[in-house]
Amino acid sequence: MGLKTFRPITPSMRFKVLPTFEEITKTKPERSLTESKKKSGGRNHHGRITCRHVGGGHKQRYRIIDFKRKKRGIEAEVVGIEYDPNRTCRIALLKYTDGDKAYILAPIGLSTGDKVSAGEGAEPKPGNALPLSAIPLGSSIHNVELIPGKGGQIARSAGQQVILMNREAEFALLKLPSGEIRKVNVACYATVGQVGNIEHMNVQSGKAGRTRWQGVRPTVRGMVMNPVDHPMGGGQGKSKGGGGRHHPMSPWGQLAKGFKTRRKHHPSDRFIVQRRNAKKVK
Repeated sequence: MGLKTFRPITPSMRFKVLPTFEEITKTKPERSLTESKKKSGGRNHHGRITCRHVGGGHKQRYRIIDFKRKKRGIEAEVVGIEYDPNRTCRIALLKYTDGDKAYILAPIGLSTGDKVSAGEGAEPKPGNALPLSAIPLGSSIHNVELIPGKGGQIARSAGQQVILMNREAEFALLKLPSGEIRKVNVACYATVGQVGNIEHMNVQSGKAGRTRWQGVRPTVRGMVMNPVDHPMGGGQGKSKGGGGRHHPMSPWGQLAKGFKTRRKHHPSDRFIVQRRNAKKVK
């Protein structure tokens, strides 16, 4: 994937950086693998806003991704690489030898015409899904299951990868993108390779309108609001929260800097070998 810049002949083109979409080989989605997607506007079933800054945007259809890689031991051919408006990475359309079709996340190096498969006997190459017990140590993997058979939950966005570091008894030690080292059952499936579209983090929309096309509404600082709208609002002029120094916090009073929100005794603590914010030993 590449990026393209533009001559600054208009203000919106001055800082615009967009993908070239050169890896896209199929423009229309497989209709049978899509479903309608209803816009919520960030509101719950009571009609109250529970997710701010959501609304509008272009109409989209959801692409059904096979995170479980259900068809085991059957080879499939990559028919095309497509754009998915619901996620940051690209998706690949597979056609199995029995005629079925499915979408998977497209890793780096996967192209049209390649053969992929899932199962314990699959070759450890990009796009193939295997249990952690059958993947060579040191491999880059993505779409990793946390519970066998539940489907991939870890490392699914653009450019993400997990490193298989070691295996101990019934657990594999994985180094996650955050730096955390975690134990996962070796029966869990993962897909070999790094998720594609690694340049996504460098994309700049260039104008507010493009962000609105994506369904994102404007964000306003709490400091410029009124006290009725935000704890940090109010005050005469440019005030740090009502005339006095106010600790940064969310609209609902949750401290925003330095306050730990994770429970002290979380059930998954026993699977974490090293936390992502562990101090490095000099």
